[in-house]
Amino acid sequence: MKTKGHPKWYPEAHVTCACGAQFTTGSTSPTIAVEVCSTCHPLWTGQQKFLDTAGRVEKFNQRAAMADKKKAEAAERKTRKQAEQASEAGSAAL
Repeated sequence: MKTKGHPKWYPEAHVTCACGAQFTTGSTSPTIAVEVCSTCHPLWTGQQKFLDTAGRVEKFNQRAAMADKKKAEAAERKTRKQAEQASEAGSAAL
């Protein structure tokens, strides 16, 4: 059996969370940085963290409004162009 097949085991690996909580566990890395731990995770704390969903929805609505505005402008240009072509065709036929 190979003796160098496994990584080094650290029984006292220090874990640091973004919320400031620290604890130790066993790992193949001596230090671990995590964003969410059992101290701050909404599932265990019962507190729900809301993302900026209102900003996202507002941004989407603005994009949709701009798209509608551009469609309306394009349709207006198209009808104006067709009217000009029809008036040119009518004056050319005289």
